Amino acid sequence: MHKTNRAFLTTIVATLALCLWIGVAAAQQAAPATDAAKPAAAAEAVKPAAAAPGDAVKPADAAAKPAEGAKKGVKLEEALAKAPRGTEPGMIDDTKPAGFLGIPGSPSVNPILAFCWAVWVGWIFSTVGAFGGVMAGVGHISVFGFGAYAGAFKKTAPDLGKVITDSIKASNQFLVGTSAAISSFNYLKMGRLVLPLAISLGLGSLIGAWGAQELSAGKLDFKSYQGYFGLFVLVLGCWLFYETTPGAQAKKKTAKEAAKAFEDVVKKQKCGESLEGCKIGLEIQKFTFATCEFTFYGVPFRFNPLLPFIGGVVISAAAAFLGVGGGFLMVPFLTSVTQLPMYLAAGTSALAVLVGMVTSIITLMTKGTPIEWSLIGLELVGITLGSIVGPITSKYLSDAVMKRIFIILSLYIGVGYLLAGFVGYKIPGV
Repeated sequence: MHKTNRAFLTTIVATLALCLWIGVAAAQQAAPATDAAKPAAAAEAVKPAAAAPGDAVKPADAAAKPAEGAKKGVKLEEALAKAPRGTEPGMIDDTKPAGFLGIPGSPSVNPILAFCWAVWVGWIFSTVGAFGGVMAGVGHISVFGFGAYAGAFKKTAPDLGKVITDSIKASNQFLVGTSAAISSFNYLKMGRLVLPLAISLGLGSLIGAWGAQELSAGKLDFKSYQGYFGLFVLVLGCWLFYETTPGAQAKKKTAKEAAKAFEDVVKKQKCGESLEGCKIGLEIQKFTFATCEFTFYGVPFRFNPLLPFIGGVVISAAAAFLGVGGGFLMVPFLTSVTQLPMYLAAGTSALAVLVGMVTSIITLMTKGTPIEWSLIGLELVGITLGSIVGPITSKYLSDAVMKRIFIILSLYIGVGYLLAGFVGYKIPGV
């Protein structure tokens, strides 16, 4: 990749990363002002004075409504005010310590577990350019227990369950957005990011992410979210399995040639052989509104920029709705529709995902979605470490190995969440 292209892309990535954090700060200012860090105190204010331990108590109507002229609270405080008090599932137990989002009795996460899981999320996303959001979701939903807690409020306090669900979605996207920014820089330096393709995907992602969050924020209960999450991932796994069949492989001659050319050069480097005469790297030959042509290690590629733009809109909308990055759909799209080898799909997907994450997170936060900043901060450290290591180790894994990792994870997680969300049956691990 030419130095001018790298400088231009570096500016884009840095701008998007800066927009994420500036946008978050602006979103916090735009959200209803309140003491969001202390929802437990708000819950205490509406708790009835006389309630025997273990009794299921619902706040009085007067307590559930803000006093006339009082400042309106954020969505979390409003939902807590309406939630019943007691020790049963689906109730707020004010006698227990505050956990996730400062809610009394909500799950508390072991910091070491949170850090290690974030490293894993960063590694898998930066290695294959996808599945980071899915793995972040698995961590927040199953490993940390936020999913079961949110699901318990479906009948007793549906508003609270929806607020927690939106917070889980935003938490997933913070992790993926950070990993996407780091991965984009790393793949850029290695010459494994197709800038015109990433721009086309990114523009579509911006539109899709904004539209999906505008329509779905605050309206999805956890069980439905989990079921749809599982359905999308299962469909992905089935599609990836199909792509391993001889019929599907026969249609991917270009991607195979590029992957083999790249692997051959890596082998020569490892053996200390001369690379003289080898066509190395990514070279953009032509880019217009109608066509883009480039070569990767001497193998030619060509596509219509309109196709990835449309794909970006659809994929990013689905990803924002699910609270994931979208790489788990973008990578199959890139490897199937545009015939990119996995080595290019990972970096190209990462930049497009970053655009979608910036848009989605800001949209959610402007609607008052609460964030557990202490947990996010710890996870971002782990994400950073995993994202730095991923691109370095990815060149030692074959295209086939990376795809098999996708298939196994997709099928198991998809079936597990589909059954848990729509049928109420849980399988181990999810």
